[in-house]
Amino acid sequence: MTKSALQIARAAYQPKLPKALKGAVALEEGKATQSVADQEEIKKLFPNTYGMPVVTFNSSDKKVQLPAINVGVILSGGQAPGGHNVISGLFDGIKSLNKDCKLYGFLGGPSGLIDHKYIELTSGIIDEYRNTGGFDIIGSGRTKLEEQSQFDSGIEICNKLGIKALVIIGGDDSNTNACVLAEYYLQKKCGIQVIGCPKTIDGDLKNDMIETSFGFDTACKVYSEVIGNIMRDANSAKKYWHFIKLMGRSASHIALECGLQTQPNICIVSEEVEAKKMTLSQIVNNIAETVAARAEKGNNFGVVLIPEGLIEFIPEMKVLIAELNDLLAKESDVKAAVAKLNPNSAAVYASLPESIAKQLTLERDPHGNVQVSLIETEKLLIEMVKKRLADMKAAGTFKGKFSGLGHFFGYEGRCAAPSNFDADYCYSLGVNAVQLIASSKTGYMSLIRNTTANAENWIAGGVPITMMMNMERRNGMMKPVIRKALVELTGAPFKKLADNRADWAINTSYVYPGPIQYFGPSEVCDQPTKTLMLEIGAK
Repeated sequence: MTKSALQIARAAYQPKLPKALKGAVALEEGKATQSVADQEEIKKLFPNTYGMPVVTFNSSDKKVQLPAINVGVILSGGQAPGGHNVISGLFDGIKSLNKDCKLYGFLGGPSGLIDHKYIELTSGIIDEYRNTGGFDIIGSGRTKLEEQSQFDSGIEICNKLGIKALVIIGGDDSNTNACVLAEYYLQKKCGIQVIGCPKTIDGDLKNDMIETSFGFDTACKVYSEVIGNIMRDANSAKKYWHFIKLMGRSASHIALECGLQTQPNICIVSEEVEAKKMTLSQIVNNIAETVAARAEKGNNFGVVLIPEGLIEFIPEMKVLIAELNDLLAKESDVKAAVAKLNPNSAAVYASLPESIAKQLTLERDPHGNVQVSLIETEKLLIEMVKKRLADMKAAGTFKGKFSGLGHFFGYEGRCAAPSNFDADYCYSLGVNAVQLIASSKTGYMSLIRNTTANAENWIAGGVPITMMMNMERRNGMMKPVIRKALVELTGAPFKKLADNRADWAINTSYVYPGPIQYFGPSEVCDQPTKTLMLEIGAK
């Protein structure tokens, strides 16, 4: 395999660890915990793992020899920078406790556990993937672990390979599955521990205990670099408005973080749109008014950041989509279905550009629903803003020029080489997971806190997954799930945006973050996200 100069240099990087994980550890247990909501229901569903304490690891001078056990690891869901370092941390962690321990990787995600597809991860394999992006070391998948037959198949292969602990690296759904699996294995008394690790670039797996999910830092820095490049181009050419859609269907953390890093003219936050019950027309008018205000100053250019899931947060669009799903399930004739829309939805539908309207009625998923993720929101807004500005020009309230360009930044950030923060954080999560295993814990998520401090002062430990759970309706049934973290409109990161956006809208206040730096001063190479610094600074 041919490697770039950077790959070779990064392979030699030794991730930083919290001082508590550099040698022997002592376990400190906190008080009993409870779920964030629906306590009685969650306790009833998880009688063996509910109420466990948060645990913290401290340095100790008593070295513990771990019996030679084998550990299995699964990558679940979409890719996120740093996954390979979690696995490297697991490997180094178990080998430091007993050189005869083995690490097995299940191939292609949770399905590898069910179908008994695996490889032993040796030092030769691990060393090829240290500090690299992607999940290609063992692959990932989105199979849900929900059925007893799947759990039992997992027991069978774990017993065959002598695996005493499984580590599931994934987002909220994957860690919910990990919790269900831990509960089942305790119920069956099969002696298999289950530990989760918080992964998702979307940033929506966080709470009072989990400060950030891994991959968010790197992805936002990658997107912010490219946004900054586009801003520099916009400020040079001075003739284009760039509409940039960013990943994050369920929450707007990425758009908000990139907004804080680059200071665009407009940064839309879906949660605010929903809270204020904003219409599509209001969003379009707000953008058009900013375009006109900048044109008054001779600036016929700008940058707009758009969360991927915006459409689903606009109340009137949510109603329209739900109505279309119901009508088209019963009516094969599109025109006939559209004719049956209620007056409000019909008006919204009529306001849409023809291409978007057609997409809402023609492209369905296997369940018969509109494929909202495929809607090109950036192009929708460009077309509607263009139309609104034409009306304003006719009325004499807009005298500038408008030319819109659309972009979508998504997959570019998911497999980037991890930043120093993510490389260190992920490696620490892996080593820490080993300590949870050595402490006979199960149903826990690997926990690294105090992450705005130097890595040496990070706090290591574990949090019961049941502590993060509530009951939500999924596919028509109430199910226990980890509560997603949406952007808090009362939180410090959003307030920072809100306090500055009037200035950023009119003035050209762009910040150009540049590419991720791996070598050099700590203030350049090791900085966490703006979101993390603001959130922890506000506590």
